[in-house]
Amino acid sequence: MKAYSRPLTAIILILIADQVLKFWIKLNMTLGQEFKIIGNWAIIHFTENNGMAFGMEFGGEAGKLALTLFRIVAVLGIGYGLIHMIKHKYHRGLIMNLSLIFAGAMGNIIDSSFYGMIFSESSYYEPAQFMPAEGGYSSLFHGKVVDMFYMPIIQGTYPSWFPFWGGEELVFFRPVFNLADSAISIGVIMILIYQKTYFKEEKEEEVHIHSEVIEE
Repeated sequence: MKAYSRPLTAIILILIADQVLKFWIKLNMTLGQEFKIIGNWAIIHFTENNGMAFGMEFGGEAGKLALTLFRIVAVLGIGYGLIHMIKHKYHRGLIMNLSLIFAGAMGNIIDSSFYGMIFSESSYYEPAQFMPAEGGYSSLFHGKVVDMFYMPIIQGTYPSWFPFWGGEELVFFRPVFNLADSAISIGVIMILIYQKTYFKEEKEEEVHIHSEVIEE
């Protein structure tokens, strides 16, 4: 049971932090409202999206439902893989990073599955209400994902000679995202960076087991 404690703790803490922040944003800010954390580089900007991470959209209402159901199936698969890795003592770093991905996916699933049922519609004029008497703004699996982190670290204008975007506004990083998106991104990036370390032990273990079978 000890092997499960750290991954489980990480998942719970990320989910709590993600949902507490989203609830506060929904109940205290109007759509488009923002305030600066670090000058113009780090901004809390309230927006919602119907689709994937970082505000990307996906195919209207039918696409929204399909995406939510796909997320649920995917997170079940990730959860199964996580349990398998813990049982078979995979690299702790791999397990922890997969836990980040699992927690992030779960955080956005909660939004898209239930927020439409428990909140009123957010608007540009007033914050949403929790459990309004008239019911939520949508149905099960049709909620909107709450995003709030906007970090336009580089702002300026593309040079006139630049292909396609010459003279247009340059903003990096433009997408608005949330804590769940961050957890997923960190988990994926860390796995890509340390994949040789993470999977080296598994290959060595497979070779060791294969050698024992041959000797027997």
